[in-house]
Amino acid sequence: METPVESTRERLLNIAEQRFGEGGYEGTSLRAITVAAAANIAAVNYHFGSKEALLRAAVARAMAPVNTERRRRLDQLEARGAPTAEDLIRAFVEPGLDLVLRRGERGAVVARFIGRIAFDPSQRIRELYAAESDPIESRYLAALRAALPHAAPEAVAFGYVNMLGLLALHQSQALTPAPGGADAEVADTGKLAENLIAFLVAAFDRGLRS
Repeated sequence: METPVESTRERLLNIAEQRFGEGGYEGTSLRAITVAAAANIAAVNYHFGSKEALLRAAVARAMAPVNTERRRRLDQLEARGAPTAEDLIRAFVEPGLDLVLRRGERGAVVARFIGRIAFDPSQRIRELYAAESDPIESRYLAALRAALPHAAPEAVAFGYVNMLGLLALHQSQALTPAPGGADAEVADTGKLAENLIAFLVAAFDRGLRS
């Protein structure tokens, strides 16, 4: 059974995800979050310390399962030896869609939140987001460069940044329930992943210029 303290903390994180995803960091007041969470500023200070720390905790919670699955898949691929670019793209994209968009009714909230924060106008907020994702993402970038030895490192980096952007775009836009209910939504998510992977594989294979 959850304690009242745990319940308040989770409520603040849930509302922060929703409000930051809708209005961005600067466009969302701490008061709006606390009112919606039936809490107060003292509760934020107690559990997190500040508005920025609340955002950091929300990002960490949202990205943790995605990062864990990406790390697991990359470890597995590298243990087999010399993964292809397609192997790496699939291992990166699928967790980003599956573990975000299939979180039941909260999937849309989490997807919008991640997409919004990843491209926030504030460099400070983008840096905060990157701090949660960079360790595993830097491994994928290095692996892609190894898998594409004939492409210039800066060209691979260019493709990689665009892969991040497309993934965040689809995370934030694939929010409306699919016709037919939950089963159709899962099927549509799988189709989206396959189409995005095919597009990215072609882009990395034929679209990069040294």
